[in-house]
Amino acid sequence: MPLFMWGLISVIIIQRLVELNIAKKNEKWMKERGGIERGQSHYKWFIILHVLFFISLLLESMMRDVTHVTLNYFLFAVFILTQLIRIWCIRTLGKFWNTKIIISPNFSLVSEGPYKFVKHPNYIIVGIELIVIPLLFGAYITAVVFPILHVLLLTIRIPSEEKALAEVKFSRERNENH
Repeated sequence: MPLFMWGLISVIIIQRLVELNIAKKNEKWMKERGGIERGQSHYKWFIILHVLFFISLLLESMMRDVTHVTLNYFLFAVFILTQLIRIWCIRTLGKFWNTKIIISPNFSLVSEGPYKFVKHPNYIIVGIELIVIPLLFGAYITAVVFPILHVLLLTIRIPSEEKALAEVKFSRERNENH
């Protein structure tokens, strides 16, 4: 694999590990303030999907002759843009950003930043990444399979998240009326 691929995969994996650390700290902070986790049963599938994504990406790249693959600047620019929006999502949610669904009636829902325009911007970003990153690596099968799996998981995740957010909204409205 070309050096740029090793560098890129290393940066992405380190980024994901840092994000998991942030999520763990935010989870602790939320739960200390009455946060309740929802949708636990499907969470493991997101972990499995993302681990398999990296394995598939590396295996497919190693099985193909990618020594001739050069950095596609357009795809790389799209990747950088997705990372900037990803950071925007995380910064906007602050202590409320998490990889899990954790709710609390003690806090208002965030509706600023990218959340002012789209309800679940981070899921869109992840979907784009699951296409763009493999294309940068010449891993075309991974670029097709994993976005489809991501969308299938979102058919479970988004309704779970929406139900949890509705629960928070209902609880807040009930508390305001009493």
